[in-house]
Amino acid sequence: MFEGKKIVVVVPAYNEEKLIGRTLTTMPSFVDSIVVVDDVSRDGTVAQVEEMAAKDPRVVLIRHTHNKGVGGAISSGYVWCRDNDVDITVVMAGDGQMDPADLPNLLAPVIEGRADYAKGNRLISGDAWNKIPKARYIGNSLLTLLTKIASGYWHVTDSQTGYTALSLKALKTLPIENIYPRYGMPNDFLVTLNIYNMRVADVPIAPVYGIGEKSGFKPLNMIVPLSGLIMRLFLRRMLQKYIIRDFHPLVLFYAFGALLLMLDFVLVVRLVILWGVMHTLPEVTAFSVLFTTAIALQTILFAMLFDMESNKDLKG
Repeated sequence: MFEGKKIVVVVPAYNEEKLIGRTLTTMPSFVDSIVVVDDVSRDGTVAQVEEMAAKDPRVVLIRHTHNKGVGGAISSGYVWCRDNDVDITVVMAGDGQMDPADLPNLLAPVIEGRADYAKGNRLISGDAWNKIPKARYIGNSLLTLLTKIASGYWHVTDSQTGYTALSLKALKTLPIENIYPRYGMPNDFLVTLNIYNMRVADVPIAPVYGIGEKSGFKPLNMIVPLSGLIMRLFLRRMLQKYIIRDFHPLVLFYAFGALLLMLDFVLVVRLVILWGVMHTLPEVTAFSVLFTTAIALQTILFAMLFDMESNKDLKG
């Protein structure tokens, strides 16, 4: 128990034989249960967890029969916590990259009732640029920018972090069985939280690297494939939140801006063709491109401002 709240940590694990022991042994004493979800590891992860469970009764092992991805593992842990009425459910990876010393600060916004969901932010640290591998830092920053637009949580940074705390209210409200199963889960979950008007807090945490961890997530390589997912998430949020649940004119601004950009593309193609054939650019067409570009960007920026205003109360 922590501040009178039942705390359970969900640890999604896939081939974490090397560091799962460290993750479990450094878990704070106030954590009531540690739910390790093995996603069909092919190494000695299960044996390590079973050995730890024999020593620490808090350790609970859930084993998938087939690989579901990190989102699927988190979903299984969430379901267990929901069924056991856990006050606050924390997600902590099994690779030792999340400092248990940060846990009290992560729990604080949820315990105090300021937020339904708290997530760690490694990028806010002054040492982040020096500690985090540069490719991961840059890739994470770009994905964060796209996720701000898609999710509506403009105050949230470091969208890809998996160190989070979720309230029981949110656990029982959100469709946790439908969590996006693989890479992209944090982005999808933020969009879902926004659709349900959940308050989200960004909490500074220490970046932990160089302890022997090995991640399969390469942010720079994932920008292109995740961009498609993030666009779909953005459209889902616009439909669910601003059309189906409660209409907001910002969708018209986004739609009009997108329409102008498509028109702009057609005009640019025409200019290229004319230049190739006539080696000249008609002034009217060139002016049209500049005009539609300016109006499109202005319209989209207005839509973003309306979105920021609409979601300002969701800052935990």
